[in-house]
Amino acid sequence: MASFSYVAVDSKGKQVKDSIEADNQLKASDQLKKEGLTVIELKEQGMLDKDINLGGLFKKKVKIRDLSLFCRQFVSLHRAGVTIIESMKMLTEQTENPTLKEALQEVSANVQKGETLASSMRVRSDVFPPLLAHMVAAGEASGSLDVAFERMAVQFEQSAKINGMIKKAMVYPIMVLAVAVVVVIVMLTFVVPTFMEMFADMDIEMPKITLMVVAASEFMQKHWIIIVAVIIALVAFFKYFSKTATGKGIIHKALIKLPLFGNLTVKSSSAKFARNLSTMLAAGISMPDAVQIVGDTMNNIYYEECMKNARNDVMQGVPLSTPLEKSGLFPPMVYHMTRIGEETGNTEDMLNTLADYYEEEVEMATQSLMAALEPLIIIILAAVCGTIIGAVIAPMGAMYEGLDSL
Repeated sequence: MASFSYVAVDSKGKQVKDSIEADNQLKASDQLKKEGLTVIELKEQGMLDKDINLGGLFKKKVKIRDLSLFCRQFVSLHRAGVTIIESMKMLTEQTENPTLKEALQEVSANVQKGETLASSMRVRSDVFPPLLAHMVAAGEASGSLDVAFERMAVQFEQSAKINGMIKKAMVYPIMVLAVAVVVVIVMLTFVVPTFMEMFADMDIEMPKITLMVVAASEFMQKHWIIIVAVIIALVAFFKYFSKTATGKGIIHKALIKLPLFGNLTVKSSSAKFARNLSTMLAAGISMPDAVQIVGDTMNNIYYEECMKNARNDVMQGVPLSTPLEKSGLFPPMVYHMTRIGEETGNTEDMLNTLADYYEEEVEMATQSLMAALEPLIIIILAAVCGTIIGAVIAPMGAMYEGLDSL
């Protein structure tokens, strides 16, 4: 297919500039006319003006807040009586994120061809999560599309809030560690050699700690390329290892068991489970299908596996609370409240209450994590810098002792 750049006018008289792919210029023109555009200029793109595509390498990621805003805007337009096709066109024009804009254009084109909105979203699963597609399908089937989008807007807002709190907890320790590494490199590269030159002409017996720091300083100056290469290799290996099944198993298990991070992982997973399952059940999706969809949204493979096992049990008539309890991954409150909901026929409301509770718990756990990490990192930083400073000061003490003995 060839690429053609065009200038056209839409049904509202607005000028549109974009590109399109077609077998030839005539087919490109026909395709644009089918989309309701009046073509003003249409020409084949050359190598210099052709749209560059690097396989999505530099595509901007669609954030959860972008999806939340999209859902809110769709609800407003739908309730105002705007058709789905017109709503998608309007949202495409006002969306700033280029990746989301491209996805909305593709969804709009598929809907115009007669596809359902949910199936059109599933084509772009890299942008629209399966949770959203299932909710939209349920909304289309029940005739309550605006309710489905409104629930997903709340869902995305809650997820964004939790993710934001967790990221906030990680920013401080990462920044402090980065500063610590820079300080150590500067001290070993510039400060230590300067002081060692002062002591070089003096007949002073260097303490062992000073000799160790000097050796580290000299190694860093002579073999810094090796150090940088090793660091890059370790980072690359960690990224590769974290994507393997073995790596995911080790890392995700550690995130559950580690003293500082385990509490946050368990509570955030519990909040996500309760909120997502409640949303699915509210849309009228059956319990087995809802559990399977929730499993696909979990970030930890152990919770994902737990959801798969739970679905199999539910398919055999076992209450959901039973496999949740057997898994040992969820706090007792999760499966106890789920069991109460099953016994009273009020599972959805119980899960909503559970989600609200654990979202507050995630906030408290995040604050506790930050409170624990801050002094720990400061102590580590003080120990490292203190060792280097002590190694520099130690020869001075030896020198003054020598002067006193004269």
